[in-house]
Amino acid sequence: MTSIFTPDGKQVACTIIEAGPCVVTQVKTQDTDGYTSLQLAFGDKKEKHTTAAEKNHFAKSGASPKQFVKEFRNYSIEKNLGESITVDIFAEGDKVDVVGTSKGKGFQGVVKRHGFHGVGQQSHGQHDRQRAPGSLGNSSDASRVMKGVRMAGRMGGDRVKVKGLKVVKIFAEKNYILVGGSTPGHIGSIVYVQK
Repeated sequence: MTSIFTPDGKQVACTIIEAGPCVVTQVKTQDTDGYTSLQLAFGDKKEKHTTAAEKNHFAKSGASPKQFVKEFRNYSIEKNLGESITVDIFAEGDKVDVVGTSKGKGFQGVVKRHGFHGVGQQSHGQHDRQRAPGSLGNSSDASRVMKGVRMAGRMGGDRVKVKGLKVVKIFAEKNYILVGGSTPGHIGSIVYVQK
């Protein structure tokens, strides 16, 4: 993350996203596949780490092997095989949605994972109960813990979509866009920016 100053002097927290160039590696149409979509590829990949099937697939579009491939259905932009899509499709002030995988935080307790306040007191014979979940299940009626009870467990590593982020600035020569606010994932992770 970084920050940028607007012309009226306000400081805006931003995330820098490298958005391209993305090469069109496959064009699907209603006649051939039953639906319309564009397959975009991003990030260079070494030849020795590429399978023969991937090499042939990328050779059809004239592109070098790519690391990430994603299909976008009902794409409004008309592009041919082998053409590139850059940050030119965005404009400053646009609202975008950013989809990514959130940071994995491992096994966490209920205080961090669900915002519990803990049992509280240390007195009256309690020992190390500040961050405990407290009571979980019912008595003799159900005699079990019901499904969906919030407990400790693995946290993070989920698919997250942050909606309505504003494109603050575009650096066309480097294919960077500055998006106001934070986006899911660690530094260097792959995200999908949707208009």
